[in-house]
Order: sequence, then structure tokens, then C-alpha cells
Amino acid sequence: MCKQEYLNFLRIREWQDIYTQLRTVAKQMGIHLNEEDAADDHVHLSLLAGLLSHIGMKDVKESKDSGATGRKDGGRNEYLGARNAKFALFPGSALFKKPPRFVMSAELVETSRLWARVNAKIEPEWVEPLAEHLLKRTYSEPHWEKDQAAVMAYEKVTLYGVPIVAQRKVNYGRIDPEISRELFIRNALVEGDWRTHHKFYADNRRLLTEVEELEHRARRRDIMVDDETLYDFYDQRIPEHVVSGAHFDSWWKHKRHDQPDFLDFEREMLIRESAEAVTKADYPDSWRQGQLKFRVTYQFEPGADADGVTVHVPLQVLNQVTDEGFDWQIPGLREEVVTELIRSLPKPIRRNYVPAPNFAKAFLERAVPLQEPLTVTMARELKRMVGVPFEAEDFDWSRVPEHLRVTFRIVDERRRKVAEDKDLEALKLRLRPKARQALSQAAAATAQRQGGESLERKGLTDWTIGSLTRVFETRRAGQPVKAYPALVDDGDTVSVRLFDTEAEQAEAMWKGTRRLILLSIPVNPAKFASEKLTNPQKLALSANPHGSVQALFDDCAMAAADRLIADFGGPVWDEESYRKLYDKVRAEIVDTTVRAVGQVQQVLAAWQACERRLKGVRSPALLPNLQDVRGQLDALVRPGFVTEAGLRRLPDLMRYLVAADRRLQQMPANVQRDTTRMAKVHEMRDEYAWLLEQLPQGRPVPQQVRDIRWMVEELRVSYFAHALGTAYPVSDKRIVKAIDAAVP
Repeated sequence: MCKQEYLNFLRIREWQDIYTQLRTVAKQMGIHLNEEDAADDHVHLSLLAGLLSHIGMKDVKESKDSGATGRKDGGRNEYLGARNAKFALFPGSALFKKPPRFVMSAELVETSRLWARVNAKIEPEWVEPLAEHLLKRTYSEPHWEKDQAAVMAYEKVTLYGVPIVAQRKVNYGRIDPEISRELFIRNALVEGDWRTHHKFYADNRRLLTEVEELEHRARRRDIMVDDETLYDFYDQRIPEHVVSGAHFDSWWKHKRHDQPDFLDFEREMLIRESAEAVTKADYPDSWRQGQLKFRVTYQFEPGADADGVTVHVPLQVLNQVTDEGFDWQIPGLREEVVTELIRSLPKPIRRNYVPAPNFAKAFLERAVPLQEPLTVTMARELKRMVGVPFEAEDFDWSRVPEHLRVTFRIVDERRRKVAEDKDLEALKLRLRPKARQALSQAAAATAQRQGGESLERKGLTDWTIGSLTRVFETRRAGQPVKAYPALVDDGDTVSVRLFDTEAEQAEAMWKGTRRLILLSIPVNPAKFASEKLTNPQKLALSANPHGSVQALFDDCAMAAADRLIADFGGPVWDEESYRKLYDKVRAEIVDTTVRAVGQVQQVLAAWQACERRLKGVRSPALLPNLQDVRGQLDALVRPGFVTEAGLRRLPDLMRYLVAADRRLQQMPANVQRDTTRMAKVHEMRDEYAWLLEQLPQGRPVPQQVRDIRWMVEELRVSYFAHALGTAYPVSDKRIVKAIDAAVP
């Protein structure tokens, strides 16, 4: 059989002898043999116990180098063996074409190179249990892991230099307790990288957060003690055997019953001695303005838009917030603000207030905060200290660093940012549509909660809303919401809307009431007035800035309605009062409109005479003067001028036009005098324009300010047609005084 199968007879006899010996030994030891053949892996595992020095790991680096040099086998069969020996699989091996990662060899024969013969594939995990006494272990990269609550490291296991395990994560506490304890204290307790429910831990982290927040608020990095101080605190109290979260839990379970505050921080130990004067009271969490309370946050990030103090203003109360008091800043930053304002003064004044920090501190000791604008208080108190006179306007806010000015962040009911800016009035103007929408939603939610009809309405042509409240109040997200409902003129109909301020409410209510009355009057007063005029009169009225006679009549009717509503005590806020007002206005509006048309006819005649005379003067030397008259005429007589001026002011309007006509007559003969007086008028006009710029944009202009516009017209009469007389004493000084009184 051996001859026919080409087998070596002596090798077969050797195998038979070994097999017989093994069966005999097994029988003596009481081991029962399997009925079935053993798996290949089990056989290899048994052989591995005697061939530990004949294992090899595929040399990946050598394979790449061999491939680069063009070797025939590409270095695929290169293996790293015991004691840095390198061998290759014998070409006759069954594993030669598909070399595994780890192999063991029955024999290593060196001819042209070191060859491994009679090979088998093995797994590296088989080696460790068999060669425990021969293995070498090294550890690297000890680090804290929060999920394990322990210090872990990477273990490398080698057998005769062959890596069996390259990078296995193991608990480092049993390997190096000293390093593990240090890492546990630093990472888990000092840095807070630990998930635990211990009360002392939560209290300590909360206290640390408060002190860190105080650093942000005070814009300092030297308030809280360093990590070494915290480490020393724990190091002195925690036993040597505590190297992980599990060890700590076991120790603390008994220790906390005896000394529950053993590991508690004290606030004093966390703050450096040099920063003990810094207190949380100087950096409050909220800001109060009347009944409103706003959340305050702090950000220490130079260059960021919100660097410094940020006040969070809910969108639904934006209409109630004013910038009053915010210029004083929070107490902790107030001294810096005052110092920077002193430094912003012009040099001739500033040199009397050096060093600025000393004067800032002295000012704050005697000033009462938040009673008036900061610059007004500073100007008064600093003058008392030194005696050098200057005004509040001499301070330059643009030279104060951005982080010392409050940032206003507008948020919705879920505290999500809507917009932010350091200019509160600019935010109000930009967010007015959203603020009104928020008020509308608040009103709708209140009506739904109370089971009533919504306060806001549309499409009204008669008073069907019962009584209209003057102030709408409710609460949303813990804040008092306030709005001012009013009728709104929509043209063909009237609606009820909510407004931010009483001034807007008053303006809208007047126009809305006027429109509602005109819609309800069965006879159109403008149409009735036009029917009473002759064709020559209509022709005379056709030359008007409105574009048509009917538009002019509508303007007169609206002005007549305004006159009657004012005479009869309007506008009104309930249905009964509205009916009474409506009856009185309806009875007289037609006659009042007819009289208004008669007055307007005279005004337009004077306007047309001015226009003709203006076109007749063509001297190039008078061009600036003529342009001034043109601007005056365009401002006095324009579409809607009757309602804008009001019927009571039509005689004055007539006088202004006659004065302009006389000025045009005298202008060619007195060019120099006309130019000089025109310059004074322009100066007052510019002052008035400056006043309008100081008013909140998008808000109604107060009557007190609108009257100044007519004072400028009276000044023109006194300069260019003094014989006509003025309605009241007027001069440029009186106008300046009125402007100063009207500055907000």
C-alpha cells in the first residue's frame, strides 16, 4: 500500500508507534477517546503548545518593500518569527499561494534562505493561554474614560518578539495605581468628566460654574483658583486605593455617613484673594424696568457682536421697553463706562479730569444711578468737582468700547433669538411688524381662553364692536403684555388693530373714526359740495395739486370731518358716544365742507398767483432764492394739504402764500437782504430737520413738534412781509427755544 500510494514506509511506522503510545498513555490516565475525528483547529491547538518558538506573523512592511523591488512573490510569504528571525513559507506548502496572517511551522530549514516547512494557520488568541509564562506585556497611553469611570491604557503582548496583541484596552488601575489615582482626581473630580449622582459632586460643579460665570461677567481670568488648588483639595482627602469611579463609590458609601460635607467646596476657597471684592450682586441675572423683568446674560468674547452684557427682551413686550437706564450699565461695569466717557471728552475739557479712573470713582460715590441719563448726571457732577463747564453732548458714546454698551436680544416665547442690536430704537423700528403680530397673537389667545371674540376686526363699515377698550392688558410667558387698540382707516372699510404706543393709537383712532363716519353718511359731502358750485368755480378749482377736482373735494370733506369731530369731543370709544358724535357730524358736515371749499378756493387763487409770479422771475442771480420759494410752495400746497393743515389754519396758509408773493415782488430790488434773511430761515429749517431726526423713527410726530414747522412759516412772514403781521410773536431765538424743549 505504501509503495502504491507513494508513502514512506518508515514514516508510517513512526506514526503507528506514536499513535500506539498515545493511546496507551491516554488509557492509563483515564482519558476516553472520541469516536469522531478531532477538528483541524483542535489538532493545531494541541501542536501549538510544543511549537511556540515556531510561530510567525506576516511582515506587512517587508511585503511592501519586496513588492517595490520587484521580487517574484512580492514578499507575500515573509514572516516575522521568534527573536526577530525572518522566514518564508516553503513553495511546496499548501499555504504558499494564500498565506495567512499567523502560522506555525513544524521545522525551519535554512538553505538559500530560512524556509518554514509543514505549516498550519493559527489564530493569535490561541497563543496567550498556552504561553502565559513566556509573554511580555507593555502598556501605553493611560487615559481617563468617562463611560468606564476608570483609567484605561493600551496593552501590547509579545512572544519572543512576535506581537500577539497589538493594542488591547485594559484597566490601568491594577497596573499603576498611583498614576490611575492622579488621572481619576484630575479628570473626574477636577475637570468634571464623570457621570455620577453624588450630591457633593453636583454642588461643587454648580459652585464652580457660578465662579466661572462671575469671571465672564467681570471680564477677568484671575477670579477662580487654578486646577492645582482643586487637585490638592481632593488629594488630601481621598485615600490611596481609590483609583476609579467604582473604588470611589465603595469608599464614599461609608464615608458620607460620618462626614457628609467632607468633600464640599467653600465659595471662599474658589476665589483668589485679589478678587474677593468682585461679587455677584454687581453682575445681576435680571434687569427691571417698571413691571417688566428681563433676563441678563454675559459673554466674554472680544470681537463678538454680543460681547459684554446682553438683555433678553421678549418680543411681545418690545413696545413697552425704553432705553431709559440702560446707559448706566450694570453696577460691575459702571465705573468702566464712566471712565471711558470721561476719556471721550474733547481734549481741552478732558485734561481737567485726569486721571479719569479717579474722577469716575469719585463721581459714582456721589451720584444717584438711574434717576436721569448718565451723561446729564456726569456733566452736572463733574462740573461741581472741578468747575470747568461743559455739556452732556460733549461726551462721545462712539468712543466707548462696544462691550461696555448693552446688547438687546429680542426673543420669542420659546427664548429663541429673533434679532439683536445695541440700538433699541433701531430694533423697535425693524421688528415693528413682528411685534404687532406678537401682540395680535396674544390678543387672539386671550380671547380664545376667555371664550370671546377677538379684539382685532376687519371690514367694518359701522360701529358694531360695542365698547373699545383703551388699553389691552394680559400676561404671556410670565410678562405683562400691554397694547393700545384703535380704529384704522383702510380706505373702503375700517378695522381694529393693536398699536405699540398711545401716540400711534391716538393718530390711528382719529383717522379711523373719521373714515367710519364718512362711510356711514348717506350723502357724500364732497359730491354735494361739488354740485353747489358753478362751472367757472369748478374750473378755477381744477388747477390744484390733487390731480382732480373730486380729489380736492374729498380732501375738504375730510378736513371738515376733522373740524367737527374736534368740536364735538371726538373721537369716542363706545357705541352710544359714537352714535351721538355721528349724528352731530352728519348734521353739519355738508355745510362745513361747502365753506371749506370756499376757503380753499381763495387759497388756491393765491397759490396760482404765486406760481405765475414765480415763473415770471428769470434772473440767474436769484436762482437760489427762487428755489427756496419753490420748495416753500410745494410744502404748503400739495395733495392732502387741506386735511394736513386743517380748516383752522387755512387763513394762516393764505397769509403765508400772500407773504411769498410779496417776497417775489421785492426780491429783484433787494437781493442781498432777501438772501441774508433766507439764510436765517434755512438755519431754523435745518434745526427743525435735526429735531425730526432725534424722534423715534416710524412714530407719530408730536403736536408740539409739528407746531414748530408753522413757526418757521411765521418767521418767513416776519422777514419777507412784515406788514401782514404774524399770528404770535416769533423769532429765531423763540424757535430754538421751542426746539430745545421738544428734544426727547
